[in-house]
Amino acid sequence: MSDQVKPETTTEVKPLGHSAPTPYRQDRNRDRSRIRSRRPDRKERSEEKKDQFENKLITIRRVTKMHKGGRRMKISVVVVVGDKKGRVGIGVGKGEDVRSAQDKAVSQAKKNLVFVNLKGNTIPHEIEFKYKSSRILLKPAAPGTGIVAGSSVRQVAEVVGIHDVLGKILGADNKVTNAYATIYALAALRNTRL
Repeated sequence: MSDQVKPETTTEVKPLGHSAPTPYRQDRNRDRSRIRSRRPDRKERSEEKKDQFENKLITIRRVTKMHKGGRRMKISVVVVVGDKKGRVGIGVGKGEDVRSAQDKAVSQAKKNLVFVNLKGNTIPHEIEFKYKSSRILLKPAAPGTGIVAGSSVRQVAEVVGIHDVLGKILGADNKVTNAYATIYALAALRNTRL
């Protein structure tokens, strides 16, 4: 009895955790991966949104501010943004360099979008608008005329999506106030003249 050796019994130890997936689970996981692959990524969606707006730089200025240690210089940028389908906005941004200032201006312009009533490729009626020291006159034009306007009026008309318009700056020659005056004039347009 003392010298008898008991035979060793081996028992399999199963690892803890999930068992092998059943065929049903495999099919379900495969379907999920197909659905995920059809969805556009967030980056692609954000790129699509960015692409629908066109921006034009109106002016770049160096501005200074007095502080205790002396003057601090920054770059001020004015940008007009539009989707060429009747929406337009203007924004001002300041930063250490042109790129950061432009990004701030574009984000501000997208927050301040206004809708413009268009009649085909031109404006529905003639309008004269005054903003601060700027006075803008805009007239509808025949197809094929193009944008006959100068300075910031032309840039605003291009991003709005107007192809034929006659414009005249009657007041000051400040690009920034002329751009604001043009946007306010376009926003004041009605479908039919009163």
